[in-house]
Amino acid sequence: MTKRILVVITALIALSGCQSAYYAAMEKVGVHKRDILVDRVEEARDAQDDAQEQFADALAQYQAVIQFDGAELETLYNRFKDEYDDSAAAAQEVTDRINQVEQVAEALFDEWTDELSQYQNAALRAQSAQQLKSTQRRYSALLRTMRQAEKRMAPVLSALNDNVLYLKHNLNARAIGALKGEFAGLQQNIDRLISDMERAIQESDAFIRDMETGQ
Repeated sequence: MTKRILVVITALIALSGCQSAYYAAMEKVGVHKRDILVDRVEEARDAQDDAQEQFADALAQYQAVIQFDGAELETLYNRFKDEYDDSAAAAQEVTDRINQVEQVAEALFDEWTDELSQYQNAALRAQSAQQLKSTQRRYSALLRTMRQAEKRMAPVLSALNDNVLYLKHNLNARAIGALKGEFAGLQQNIDRLISDMERAIQESDAFIRDMETGQ
């Protein structure tokens, strides 16, 4: 796709603020909703992969805080706060990407359903209808997996924020003792989150392969 076409599409979206206008503009340059769905699943997968790393980094920084050995505690707090902020941003990116997947999937399936009535050949219509059901089934399983992983992020972010706030108002060695007691539970929740995200990433890869091979 040329840079000029991309500029035109971007301008159209900015003016209309409408997904349907975006899909129509993309279709005119040969990019259909099916292609956009694959692209958005890839983007959601990548966002989850990034979030996995970010939450692991936040946990590592938390561990650095509770292993306080006389270093500048305020410096450790600032690093921990930065990791929390980055984790919150990564979580929002995951949610945004999943929402975008859902938007285009709904548009694709609505269009596909409407176009079934245009077939004159009953055998081809039945085959297309079966393919639609199969794609919807795989997509629904993928979306459930992605949303499940997404839900794991909220309690982890809440726990991280609680500990960031506590450390902010208690920049002393005594505060470290309190934080140590929270580490095991937080580690367990982050491990579970990472595991669920890995499952969603694998589901995404399988869905992308199926869509690209027309299965």
